[in-house]
Amino acid sequence: MANQRPPSPGYSITMTPSNPGTPAPHTDRSPIRPPPLTPAAPRFPPPQLQQEHLASPLIRNPNLQSPPNGVHSGSPTPHMSTPPGPPVFTSPVRPAAVPFRSSPATPQPVAFSSGSSLPASSPPHFSNGSGDLQHQVSDSAEDLTSTGKAPYVLFSAQKVLKQKRQANVPSLAFGALVSPGREVSTGPQILQRDPHRCQNCGAYANFYCNILIGSGQWQCVICRKLNASEGEYIASSKEELRNFPELSSPMVDYVQTGNRRPGFIPVSDSRMSAPIVLVIDECLDEPHLQHLQSSLHAFVDSLSPTTRIGIILYGRTVSVYDFSEESVASADVLPGDKSPTQESLKALIYGTGIYLSPMHASLPVAHTMFSSFRPYKLDVPEVSRDRCLGTALEVALALIQGPSAEMSRGIVKRSGGNGRIIVCAGGPCTYGPGSVPHSFTHPNYAHMEKTATKWMEHLGREAHRNNTVVDILCAGTCPLRVPVLQPLAKASGGVLILHDDFGEAFGVNLQRAATRAAGSHGLLEIRCSDDILITQVVGPGEEAHVDTHESFKNDAALSIQMLSVEETQSFSISMETKNDIKSDHVFFQFAIQYSNVYQADISRVITVRLPAVDSVSAYLDSVQDEVAAVLIAKRTLLRAKNHSDAIDMRVTIDERIKDIAQKFGSQIPKSKLCRFPKELSLLPELLFHLKRGPLLGSIVGHEDERSVLRNLFLNASFDLSLRMVAPRCLMHREGGTFEELPAYDLAMQSDTAVVLDHGTDIFIWMGAELAADEGKNAATLAACRTLAEELTESRFPAPRILAFKEGSSQARYFVSRLIPAHKDPPYDQEARFPQLRSLTAEQRTKLKNSFLHFDDPSFCEWMRSLRAVPPEPS
Repeated sequence: MANQRPPSPGYSITMTPSNPGTPAPHTDRSPIRPPPLTPAAPRFPPPQLQQEHLASPLIRNPNLQSPPNGVHSGSPTPHMSTPPGPPVFTSPVRPAAVPFRSSPATPQPVAFSSGSSLPASSPPHFSNGSGDLQHQVSDSAEDLTSTGKAPYVLFSAQKVLKQKRQANVPSLAFGALVSPGREVSTGPQILQRDPHRCQNCGAYANFYCNILIGSGQWQCVICRKLNASEGEYIASSKEELRNFPELSSPMVDYVQTGNRRPGFIPVSDSRMSAPIVLVIDECLDEPHLQHLQSSLHAFVDSLSPTTRIGIILYGRTVSVYDFSEESVASADVLPGDKSPTQESLKALIYGTGIYLSPMHASLPVAHTMFSSFRPYKLDVPEVSRDRCLGTALEVALALIQGPSAEMSRGIVKRSGGNGRIIVCAGGPCTYGPGSVPHSFTHPNYAHMEKTATKWMEHLGREAHRNNTVVDILCAGTCPLRVPVLQPLAKASGGVLILHDDFGEAFGVNLQRAATRAAGSHGLLEIRCSDDILITQVVGPGEEAHVDTHESFKNDAALSIQMLSVEETQSFSISMETKNDIKSDHVFFQFAIQYSNVYQADISRVITVRLPAVDSVSAYLDSVQDEVAAVLIAKRTLLRAKNHSDAIDMRVTIDERIKDIAQKFGSQIPKSKLCRFPKELSLLPELLFHLKRGPLLGSIVGHEDERSVLRNLFLNASFDLSLRMVAPRCLMHREGGTFEELPAYDLAMQSDTAVVLDHGTDIFIWMGAELAADEGKNAATLAACRTLAEELTESRFPAPRILAFKEGSSQARYFVSRLIPAHKDPPYDQEARFPQLRSLTAEQRTKLKNSFLHFDDPSFCEWMRSLRAVPPEPS
């Protein structure tokens, strides 16, 4: 199984001219909260959405104030249905003992400079006497964009090198992370009209366009052609142009609220009417079943009263539960050895049973159904039990598509086209379509696994075509055959997540999977200045078909069909320069078209301008280390399809560091060492974490777990991706505060507690001296747990939270994720971990003696082994 990997969720493409455009999306789910509306804009019901990166009140660092650009990620208030947590813990975090960037830090957005002029190489010539081209951007608008609170696009550098030879250094990737569905506190301005688009290349009129105010013509920033505005942009002065949102902000949403679908559901009901079908494994032993039942009871209690739910059990047969029986759990049973026939599905859908029902009418019935589940009784090993997951998914998809005889208190409703299937699995699919043999030793296993993988991927694509997302939540110790199931989740726009059991983390992810918003019919179009070439895209999408695009004369946009539009996702875009850049700026335009949860068609347009510079030092100063590290990590992980590839990719990290040091660093006199560029002080440490951590290192033992982490990372948002690359370390202090420190093993001091956030896992390490005081230990542990829950209050998937004491066997999972800085000489330790200076000589000695010797190099040792001097901490 280790050699049978699922298709990569990323893909590599070379940008070629095509004819993209604007499809007519028309479905109803999206993670984008409608921002404050202008008086002319339509008013939508307030959404309840999750935020990927929520600023916790625990992380108020007095010295880490709002960045000068004013960027904040997420909304201050989460809207999430989760199990009740501990009371809000509001003690501030103390400043780090070393100038150390609080992470995940939101990189600075591009500084949009005011004013714009046409390139000198192509001056405009006008003979109509209408006047000069006017740039419409006001100083106040410039201030607004430079302090924007919606970083949908994060570039690895805020400047571009003009010289192609200098710019295209593969080791220091240039590109952008695009988060089409990112939720922000202040979203783009809304326009309820059609956009003005360039008739030559298809780009949108935007913040940086030059306007001929006498005639209303505007010049495209991508192809530099003049376009008519049908008189809209005619103005007596450039100040009048500020009244157009698309000319006063680099981000804008065009909204169309017309709905062309039959069976249209009123806007007020549209979001919560999307059905959820639970597909539940009935082959569970009693301990697992008890945890699952508790999670399911909490799940239905958390749902909105208008949410419609269906319940299906699968084992050797498929049981479809009927909500019309209110006093007893009743189900219709279908055979699981083959796909259901059209006749059996019609009998089910058009019959008298109610298989999708709103929570307000069926909550007690759902509880009765869950309580009726019984553990597996036969004496058969978990891996050998018959599970007809494929058949169960086909039935679930048919129920969602309807039409269903869903009746509730005499009211008949259409089931609607959007939906979500959530699989609760405890083992592999071993019976019926899409199944694999029970044993890996089966003589035809490889062929049967390949056939099952293709079948599951086809089913996922069918679900996507029908606007249904399939999430697969797995738990237990039975091998799940991830290579078979992963393509199903990916092709539908869903996720596959592994859990240790069906307990707390599983229950939280079950709720967050159901409540996270998902747009449909998403299309991402990227247009760049002629000098820029897109070389690779990694993310949850695929290259769009030409027949879905509008036609423009010379449209060279790269178009990506998004499998879903969710806040927790991002696309990694790698770029190069085609030629030496002659102009002073290059332009990028990202257009995201999708249908949101309120059945409105959205076209979100984001335009970015980057300065082009000759100075290598100025370019390096503009590099955003964390964005660059995530881009490099995604390009690297795309190639690490199995354990053997991961080992090879560790070597490429070494080569990358050496190449950056040689090309951008400086040679130390009378030495073979290169000084790593000081402008990139954070980058090598982030890449060292990547090399040692769970994505490329040896921390994760099972190949299934590595595969799931890899797929999750390749699609993840910037915030989660950064945490999966490099952990965040917080030390508990007196008074309930937390101090952020570098993720070094020097933080493991026996009288303290440490919280380590590594994206999909959070570890709480309790020092031995602290643990000896029961009262103090309990209070500290409670504070650490509260911090961990607040840090991840809306993260999806929800991480495991593991707590253990110093010296315990579990502590090795924590230690292996920290840089072994105890091996460095004292001057290096204090330079990178100044908190040590606060310790007494006795405490320093005790800390030094607490470490066990092992062969892993420290960060400084690793850098010197590559003939590079590590940069000083910034």
